[in-house]
This record gives sequence, structure tokens and C-alpha cells, in this order.
Amino acid sequence: MTTLLIFTFCCGYFLIASEEWSKINKTAIALLTGVLCWVIYSFSASAQIAMPALTHHLSGISEILFFLLGAMTIVELIDAHDGFDVITAQIKTVHKVKLLWLVSLITFFLSALLDNLTTAIVMVSLVRKLMNDASDRRYFTGLVIIAANAGGAWSPIGDITTTMLWIGGQISAQNCMLKLFLPSLFCLLTPLIYLSFRLKGNVQAPVKTNESESLQTQLWERNLVFYLTLVLLLFVPVFKTLSGMPPYMGILLALSVVWILVEVLHRKKETEYKVQYSVARALQRIDVPSILFFLGILLAVCSLEAADVLGNFAETIDAKIHSHALIGILIGLLSAIVDNVPLVAAVMGMYDFPMDHFFWEFLAYCSGTGGSILIIGSAAGVAAMGIEKIDFVWYLKNIGGIALLGFLAGAAVFLFFQNTIY
Repeated sequence: MTTLLIFTFCCGYFLIASEEWSKINKTAIALLTGVLCWVIYSFSASAQIAMPALTHHLSGISEILFFLLGAMTIVELIDAHDGFDVITAQIKTVHKVKLLWLVSLITFFLSALLDNLTTAIVMVSLVRKLMNDASDRRYFTGLVIIAANAGGAWSPIGDITTTMLWIGGQISAQNCMLKLFLPSLFCLLTPLIYLSFRLKGNVQAPVKTNESESLQTQLWERNLVFYLTLVLLLFVPVFKTLSGMPPYMGILLALSVVWILVEVLHRKKETEYKVQYSVARALQRIDVPSILFFLGILLAVCSLEAADVLGNFAETIDAKIHSHALIGILIGLLSAIVDNVPLVAAVMGMYDFPMDHFFWEFLAYCSGTGGSILIIGSAAGVAAMGIEKIDFVWYLKNIGGIALLGFLAGAAVFLFFQNTIY
């Protein structure tokens, strides 16, 4: 049954990757794959074992989905109030290369303060406000994914796997930032420099419709919604640290505060105006198929974890490969295919290295940045995929290769410093 489970997962993965050829929506395939994988596991392990396991994993999946739902709704509220104009008004350049560097570096540092998922949603939405050409937006979105994952890797609150290692006592916050900043920066700079030679000319900003102009918000409303929302998003990791609550509770807190603000701002205005800027309207505009796609992918991956496929794979790697550096790189590459959270969790239980051992730091880098190689290898990639409608094959052909080069460049920088200085 384990072989059938792996075969079903691989077939679903192939159909998702070939969406453009098969003309079957990837969300439908992901959901079918997730359900079938759990049905197969249920037959092999019995329903009495499978059901508690499914309930356990669904708890973790729900946290991610609620976080994604809250973050997407907040971004839609910012967009409805023209909040992104606060940023776009400050960006004077229309040169593609200069804009690419600006967007990528903002994403890199913002991801370290927020997290890679929230940052990716915000920055991809911003890119849509900056340029009209879909082809240019795809390249910018690809760099946003790489920058968000790279920026999250060097911060203890920027990526879920880095946070896991920080809370678990494997790495310290200070050492993590000190040793992973340069590798993460090189992970971004390598593809960024490559695309700087490829992209030419200027971007063309999208033209607003008459409807959006007639219902445009006032400047003080725009600034209030944008800056308050930014403060609330920055407060999410602080809330997690202070309260011990998971991140999705912080994002729901932020959403509730913004919701109340919007209700108060527009309570005396005409119905047409209030509906345009309501949370109900924002919920209608969020990309629900992307959230369901995320659900299907995570269900499928969790079935492999429940069947101990990922744990056995990690143990097999450890038995056959005696280089911890190579194990870290392989885990990074594997995290482009399956969720890095169960992978890192399995590895954390395999070793008893002390805090700030080089392997834990290298694992944080590899697991955080390896997901950029494929668009469904990270939460940031899946979210961006849904917002910008990027297909798997296009990303693999145009971004995957340079993401891999960036991943290897950052790994080389880490190992160089580890062997020469630290």
C-alpha cells in the first residue's frame, strides 16, 4: 500500500505540473490527490489509526489556511482603499531592472520582519499595482517568491521551519541572523543579477477604470488603512512571541481590528460606497481556489508523513550519506517537492546536536530557501501562484533554474564561512 500511496502522490504531482497541457484545473487535481492518498492510507493502516492521524494533521493544515484567508482578506482591504498607492507614489522609477532590485530587496527585508507567506501576498499584490504587462509581472513574482523565502530563512520569525528550530532550542536568534544573513542574501542576489541582464526597458503602469476613480478613497483614509494594517501585520510575530498563540491567531486579530476600522470609517456613507469597501466584498475577491489548492497539497503531503514515508526517507539518507552538509542540501532540494515542515520535524528527532551546531543552521537555510526551486515548494510560492495565475511549467522553465543556482550559491557561501571563519 505504501508503494500505491507514493504512486498516487507522484501521479497527482505530475497532473498538477501539466495543467497547461491537460486543461484540468490544478485545484481539482490537488484535492483529488489529497483525498485518495488518505483513503489509501486508511485501507493500509485501518480507519481507527487513519482518522486520529487525519484529525491531527488537519489541525496544522487549518492553521495555515486560516492564516492565508486572513492575510488575503487584509490585502484585499488595502487594495480596495487604494492603500498600495502610498507605496507606489514613492516609487518614481519605471525602469524594469531598478524596479526589480527595489521590489526584491524590500521583499527580502520585509519577510524577515513578517514572514514569507504574508510578505509574498503583500508584495505580489503590490507588483500588480505597479505594472500592466503579465509577462513582466510573472518574472517579478518569481523574484518575490525567492526573496520572500530567502528573507525568511535568516530570521527566527521569518519562516516556519526556522521558527521550529528556534523554539526547539536548536538555534539561537542572534546566531541565526549572524550566520544566515549572507547566505540568504546571495541566494537572492544570484537570480537577481541574472534577471537584471535579461529584462530590458520600462514598465507600463495599469490604468485605473472609471469605476475605481469615481469611488476613490480620500487620502487620509488611504493612509490610515495602510499604515494601521502595516503595524498590525508587523505585530503578528510579536503577538506570537508574547502570547504563545500560533500565527493565525495574530492574523485574525489584525483582520478583526481592520474590519472594525473599515466599518467605522464608512458607517455614515451611502450603501454603494460602503459595499465597495466592505469586508464582505473583500472576501468575494480573494482567491478561494488557491486556498483549496493549498488544502489538497498539504493533505497529500501529510498522508506521506502519517505513513512514515518522509521519516523513513530521512533515516535512509542519514544511513547512506555521512556528510551533514550534503544531507542539508538534499533536504533543501526535497523541500521543493514536499512540505518542509514534516521534513524538518523528522530531522529534528534524528539528531542530538547542541544549540547552534552548524547542521541546524544549515538546515534552517536549506529548508527555508529550497522551496523556491518549484512554485509549489513553499507557502509563498503557492500563494503567489494563485494571485498571479502562474503555471507550474512556466515557473520551472524560467525561474526554477536560477532559483536553484541561488540556493546553491547561498549554500556555498555558508559552507565557505563555516570552514574558514566560524
